[in-house]
Amino acid sequence: VPQADGMSEAGEGTLTTHVLNTAAGLPAAGLVVRLAQLQEPGPQWMELAQRHTDADGRCQPLLAPGQAKAGTYKLHFETAEYWQGLGHSSFYPFVEVVFIITDPAQKLHVPLLISPYSYTTYRGS
Repeated sequence: VPQADGMSEAGEGTLTTHVLNTAAGLPAAGLVVRLAQLQEPGPQWMELAQRHTDADGRCQPLLAPGQAKAGTYKLHFETAEYWQGLGHSSFYPFVEVVFIITDPAQKLHVPLLISPYSYTTYRGS
């Protein structure tokens, strides 16, 4: 297979997320998610991707296989806009989850559970 050449070097790691509305017990659909990477040195963030969650609260991987590099990343979730669309106000205008990728070959899943007055995140699988 001709494409096998460069394939061994690229990590198969991906980055995915899943947003659940815990107040309703349903996926959070239509929520804007942005991914940025911290540029070294200094506190500059470079946006890498923007997605909208689908009806299942998921979106296309924010980092496709081979795109991940070791470094510090930030997922930015537009929660206020989402809650306003449902007729609710939200205590948190947005949620940012900052994390470190040490092994670019790993599959990372960073879910977010939201309600108007709380949020929880964890490293999923």
